[in-house]
Amino acid sequence: MLVEPDEIQAKRTPRRTRKWFEVRSSPIHGSGVFALRPIPKGTRIVEYTGKRITNEEADALYNDYEMERHHTFLFSVDEHTVIDATHQGSDARFINHSCSPNCESVIERGRIFIDAIRDIAPGEELFFDYAYERDGEEDAEDEQRYACHCGAPNCRKTILAPLTEKS
Repeated sequence: MLVEPDEIQAKRTPRRTRKWFEVRSSPIHGSGVFALRPIPKGTRIVEYTGKRITNEEADALYNDYEMERHHTFLFSVDEHTVIDATHQGSDARFINHSCSPNCESVIERGRIFIDAIRDIAPGEELFFDYAYERDGEEDAEDEQRYACHCGAPNCRKTILAPLTEKS
């Protein structure tokens, strides 16, 4: 069962009960997104929005090797399109990474949505696994640049995608 996103629910639900979450300080990293009410598994919580740019434009905006630590609001839609949430971005940009997420990103018809993959309790921080794509050239410095501090028992210590036999 898929629960409708807020922008659709807003047309049918009183304003005071439609908001699933709020943004506030996170113990994991900077700002985070926290459930205001129970969020059932399968709920489409929010759309990840922002300015649509090309991969080349995204690469020109951020040079990971010149950054002290990795931090962007970019999300790849496909091989041609990236959403830059620093411009017209929704609060979805504040959802932090976890190696044990309670949400997942879903790309449908060129749009990115965040869906609950399990029931989420009020007050719980929302997470999805960033799983940054690997090119097979990563070294220890890259692993550190993309360090994870989620604290999950299964933390892989990086926001890069899990290693596979191909990586």
